[in-house]
Amino acid sequence: MTVELQVAQGWLTVCELSALVPGRGVAALLPDGSQAAVFVDRAGRAYAIGNQDPFTGAHVLSRGLVGAAAGRPFVASPLLKQRFDLETGRCLDDEEVTVRTYPVRTAATS
Repeated sequence: MTVELQVAQGWLTVCELSALVPGRGVAALLPDGSQAAVFVDRAGRAYAIGNQDPFTGAHVLSRGLVGAAAGRPFVASPLLKQRFDLETGRCLDDEEVTVRTYPVRTAATS
């Protein structure tokens, strides 16, 4: 199974699902030069958000700590610890701030 993100050009294969470790993220360079932070939870569901921390400008969200609040998966920035909902991109600590989210799918490899 591969993890694919929907970008402007269509579906982009990022990596094998088995390469992702629950609770840890990986950074992916996208065709437009931006970065995505890709995560998988213990149930095998994949998520992708922008990798740039909007509070510092650093591309570090893939290195954040993954958790859940009120049943919602989030990643906490490794720098200032703001939490970002992995489904919506909304900052749980400042509702006026969001990061981009990417549609994600897993596909069987041929």
